[in-house]
Amino acid sequence: QVQLVESGGGSVQRGGSLMLSCAAAGRSIRSFTMGWFRQTPGKEREFIATIIYSGASYDYADSVKGRFIISRDNTKNTVYLQMNDLKPEDTAVYYCAARPPGYGLGYAQQYYDVWGQGTQVTVSS
Repeated sequence: QVQLVESGGGSVQRGGSLMLSCAAAGRSIRSFTMGWFRQTPGKEREFIATIIYSGASYDYADSVKGRFIISRDNTKNTVYLQMNDLKPEDTAVYYCAARPPGYGLGYAQQYYDVWGQGTQVTVSS
């Protein structure tokens, strides 16, 4: 069973950058599609980015396209989310998730069956 642990969250000012990491334990994630989502109180979890097992294909939500970069290092069993030009509306708890092997990019949370505990990102104006 895969366990996911996010780190790298924190507080930044508008225009700042953060890099989130999602470290996997328990088994290799090299065959998993991975995703990043975020959630604010009272709202549903929102898709942010997804990357296939090899890293060769990825996609983003329109709200973060051009500012966020998803990547992975399968040798380190870790997925990353580089967040640049952060805005107050990016404030949320960020979660990484793993999709079962054999599937492509995943845009909805129901496609993922393993989730991390989340890391808080706060962007002040």
